[in-house]
Amino acid sequence: MHISVLLHEAVDALAIKPEGVYVDATFGRGGHSRLILSRLGEHGRLIALDRDPDAVMSGQAIADKRFCIRHGSFSHMQRILQQLDVAKVDGILLDLGVSSPQLEEISRGFSFRADGPLDMRMDTTKGQTAAEWLATVAEDQLGWVIKEYGEERFARQVARAIIVARTRQPIVTTSQLAEIVATVLRSRQRQREIVRHPATRTFQAIRIYLNQELEELSLVLPQCVELLNPGGRLVVISFHSLEDRMVKLFMRKAASMDELPRGIPLQEKDLLRFSNQTLRVIGRAVRPGEQEVTENVRARSAVMRVAERVTING
Repeated sequence: MHISVLLHEAVDALAIKPEGVYVDATFGRGGHSRLILSRLGEHGRLIALDRDPDAVMSGQAIADKRFCIRHGSFSHMQRILQQLDVAKVDGILLDLGVSSPQLEEISRGFSFRADGPLDMRMDTTKGQTAAEWLATVAEDQLGWVIKEYGEERFARQVARAIIVARTRQPIVTTSQLAEIVATVLRSRQRQREIVRHPATRTFQAIRIYLNQELEELSLVLPQCVELLNPGGRLVVISFHSLEDRMVKLFMRKAASMDELPRGIPLQEKDLLRFSNQTLRVIGRAVRPGEQEVTENVRARSAVMRVAERVTING
């Protein structure tokens, strides 16, 4: 069963207008979407996106005239909304990372908790599987991916072990890959790290790389600003430090004011008009409480950031 992380906090942060138009850009299994719908009025509208065909199929079971779901990456959000004749929206939610069903479905290959095929694609209709990529990737590139996206200190050693192992037999299952990585790292792990499986960072790195998760995020954030009505909210839940850093820096830059010459008398509305400021950061980063982390261990690394589209008066 999928448990939406920061469910009420995220929907509260959207500041739902009953007749507004909203986008849940990562439907998953619809926890956030259903709560948004419960707060919309008769003429409100919710558009959901997901690149996972299973998630889209789940969303199609929602029989509500105010709701529709489309299959596609959120980096294509503007194009998808144009096809639906939607020019502006009042709020956008991005719940990044993988969902519980993706992790728990053995055939998806996201987790090493059970032996399954090394797939790791969020969109199973296209792209290379992890097994296909590992069969041909160069050692230097593999090491870079594991270090860059997994922040693994021993990335070079892990990459070498994978390359050596594939010369003996193809690496096609999650258990194979997990054992190769564990063999390299068990003796190097500090005592406090033993609670985390040695292969966690490597699996994370390969998943992020194959699905171009950071590239997708870098493409969608500017689109969100363009799509939001003045006063509309952007809510982003991240589960990885690289994602969160990207979101934080983007919001901070969009919220910054240009330096203006001293001594020029300007009203607040003029400051906004003559600056590049497009967002206003709302509050501080929000993290799950102890109870939520206890009930859903996936929530432990979640960080939520909120920004509002600047309103230019006059």
